[in-house]
Amino acid sequence: MRYSAKVVGTGALLLMVTACADRSMPTSQPAGSTGSVSAPAPAPETPSPSPSPSPSPSPSPSESVQPAPPTANPPGKPRLTVPEGSTPVPAAKIDATALPAGFPREVWTANGGTVLNIRAQEGGCGHALGEAAEQAGDRVVVNLTETKAQTNQMCTMDIRYPVISVALAAPLDQRTVVLKSTPPK
Repeated sequence: MRYSAKVVGTGALLLMVTACADRSMPTSQPAGSTGSVSAPAPAPETPSPSPSPSPSPSPSPSESVQPAPPTANPPGKPRLTVPEGSTPVPAAKIDATALPAGFPREVWTANGGTVLNIRAQEGGCGHALGEAAEQAGDRVVVNLTETKAQTNQMCTMDIRYPVISVALAAPLDQRTVVLKSTPPK
């Protein structure tokens, strides 16, 4: 008896849901078919009082429109991939001795060497951040940190490796990149 009541109740619920869905979703019919849904009559066309604008000339093959060059990742906005056109910094020019074991040690330059793209580490609800703390003649010190999660917020236990961008005052050239990890903010 209970089983029959559940089946009947479930069937009635499905019937109501599908009936409501049918009314809220417009239906289309193939051309030439007949049905109870009638299409609205087309509005009569009225001539436009203003002349139509002349089409703009299309560029000749020698003047073809070039796509905009890829821009550097804006400083402070993490992304999953390294921006196109970035150049890897040689491992000999990266000092990552202050980073914890297992932390990524990848750095690229972009925008003529004035932007560092750094593979960082973040997890859960935190977000990786980078800041050029010192820009001397022989080295650039970058502090890598992660934002703290809000209190009483559930977070996943995953680790991500986004690429963050740090702007420099002058191109990196032959300077060494010193990566440091600072406590979460």
